[in-house]
Amino acid sequence: MILLKLTAVGTDGSRVMLWFDDGTKMKVATRVVAERGLYQGMELREEDLAELQDTARRASAKDRAVRIVSSTAISEKELRRRLVRKGERPEDAEEAADWLRELGALDDEAMARRIAQRCVDRGYGPGRVRQELYQKGIPREYWEEALAMVPDMSGAIDRFVEQKLRGREPDQKELQRVIGALQRRGYGWEEIRSALGRYQEGLDPSFYD
Repeated sequence: MILLKLTAVGTDGSRVMLWFDDGTKMKVATRVVAERGLYQGMELREEDLAELQDTARRASAKDRAVRIVSSTAISEKELRRRLVRKGERPEDAEEAADWLRELGALDDEAMARRIAQRCVDRGYGPGRVRQELYQKGIPREYWEEALAMVPDMSGAIDRFVEQKLRGREPDQKELQRVIGALQRRGYGWEEIRSALGRYQEGLDPSFYD
């Protein structure tokens, strides 16, 4: 097979379209052209073409991975999932994630700490931290350290309750809305019960059940 011509694709010069004499074409990263020493009129054997296709796919996965991690904080697991959803082969997604981890661009342990701190800053409790760690695909081996960063959040719960109720004695419907909101923010029942008791001392605990 003869490589008839090479043309730039897009405006950033990161892609090149290869045109072959049998009418087929292939889009590759510009660096692949240099790495493989491709030139107009070059003849490629069947095995050369297969190797070129493999190199192009692997480069595509790495380039896409770089674009993803440059635009959002993401775990290794979620990066691999997203690459596969975008059409990359699982093995190429794995290689791209490993490559970025080795470069220091992916760090699940550090991301777990950032998630915990962000939750604390927003007034969320441990349950919300666990939820976000799970949703972001953070390995469980990093959960304990992240959860240890969550301090006593009694003050945050008290502020939330006061903001919602503003000194009023709530009816049961209003109270249930506050309870539901606190549960969604990651607080357990005992934490919520204690906060409601602090808000209005002397209320019958069975009122909350």
